Amino acid sequence: MKKKILLLGSTGSIGKSSLNIIRNYKSKLEIVALSTNKNIKLIINQSKEFKVKNLIINDFESYKKILNYGLNKKIRIFNNISDFLKMNKKKFDVTIVGISGFDGLDPTLKVIPYSKNLSSANKESIICGWKFINNKLNKYKTNFIPLDSEHFSIWSLIKNSNHNMISKIYLTASGGPFLNKSKNKISNAVISDVIKHPNWNMGHKISVDSATLMNKLFELIEASKIFNLPINKFDIVIHPKSYVHALVNFKNGLSKILIHDTEMEIPIFNSIFYNTSETYKKNKDINFKNLNGKNFIKPSVSIFPFLQLIKKFKRNDSYYEIILVTVNDYFVKKFLSGNINFQKMQIKLLKKLKDPYLTKYYNKYPKKINDIYMIVNKVQKYLNEKE
Repeated sequence: MKKKILLLGSTGSIGKSSLNIIRNYKSKLEIVALSTNKNIKLIINQSKEFKVKNLIINDFESYKKILNYGLNKKIRIFNNISDFLKMNKKKFDVTIVGISGFDGLDPTLKVIPYSKNLSSANKESIICGWKFINNKLNKYKTNFIPLDSEHFSIWSLIKNSNHNMISKIYLTASGGPFLNKSKNKISNAVISDVIKHPNWNMGHKISVDSATLMNKLFELIEASKIFNLPINKFDIVIHPKSYVHALVNFKNGLSKILIHDTEMEIPIFNSIFYNTSETYKKNKDINFKNLNGKNFIKPSVSIFPFLQLIKKFKRNDSYYEIILVTVNDYFVKKFLSGNINFQKMQIKLLKKLKDPYLTKYYNKYPKKINDIYMIVNKVQKYLNEKE
């Protein structure tokens, strides 16, 4: 029997990588539904190739447009995940969440009761709403597998281990485009310099976060929440080739590392076929060239000033983390629109996080989902008025 797949965010990078896996295993996988925000041309092509009968178009104007495309009457079009789920009677074997930004939180929470396994790469929902997600996962006995390469690697390394025996977990970072570059070169960087990641082909937003190392700070928060371990159990190490994705040091004198090529399809494949003997069709031998002589380097605060924020992180789901994500999104957008340079973006972000209007929320906690959206809207409005 084919595994039933719900793919949210099919037109984004995670969605496209997921479809590459499904394309190679069509005899074993079936897509029940695809979703997008606005990219209706691509999702129509995807639905035709994979014979998908349910499409979710979240943007209302795009939803109205697609209704006039004259699609096959067997294809059902929905404007939101809730309307689609009302029509669904069976649990999906795997739900993949490839939606980016805060838009991923609400659908993540809504699909959990309908999913046997949830695989997510949505940073914002985990950072800002993990308490609510985890409560639902436990309530509906839904298995969770993280899709980010680092978190998937940690999950793979420790899933059968006693967490009390973990001494330290290291998340690797490539160092982005500015590793070993002078401060002058970094301060004068333009958008094309910043988004040119040396190893991964990623979207502009995540490429900027990689260049500042903000993405690793987010990954530390995610890892602490997903694996229920304090922040001080984690550290960041620079590994320029991005071949080693996580290292775990145990209290018994042993350490483990997990390596794989820089392809998101690998963690996606393994999340879909978890607990099976399915073979990855693009499997390669170990690349010893990538392992040999590739030093692991401690990142420098002088090159990556956002590292100083680590000491601010809290164990619980506080408003601080939500505000950090919101403020970072705001300044990254300003940089990508050409309204601020790279160095000033980092300076202004660090300064803004000390703003009394924001700091008054740092020791408060969301009690319900709407509290998250409330603080995001407040911060966005404040930034738009003051910056």
